[in-house]
Amino acid sequence: MSFCCGASMIGTKGSIRHLRTQIHNVPILFCPVCHRIEVHYLVEDEYEILAEYAGGDGASEVDFEDYSDAPLHDALFENCVNQEHEDPLALVTNQIDMALDLLRIAKGLDDVEWEYQLKNRLRVMSGRRDKLRRKKTTGGYR
Repeated sequence: MSFCCGASMIGTKGSIRHLRTQIHNVPILFCPVCHRIEVHYLVEDEYEILAEYAGGDGASEVDFEDYSDAPLHDALFENCVNQEHEDPLALVTNQIDMALDLLRIAKGLDDVEWEYQLKNRLRVMSGRRDKLRRKKTTGGYR
């Protein structure tokens, strides 16, 4: 499980640009608060090799799955607390719950910097939760 901004990152697949090459279906982890993206640690070496070769060949687009021996999707993301295909409102609510648990720990440790980071994360995630609730009541997502 990877952490960013005080709680867990979300597992999914995405496209990453490496120099002039767009590499699709790369297993990634991303932070729903700061939007930081990391290539999943189990495929990082494979990604770097593919990116290097594709860039050297001048390829503009490559599909990671065509060249990868990576484990199945479930195995890659089994240690992620959340995955992108989950209900967005449930995902955000779960992230808020985890941040609240961590905030209690940070306060117990008197870690002021960590408390600040977690409070910022809670502010952002609460705003996102409110937007999702408004969308849900107006029929904007399912």
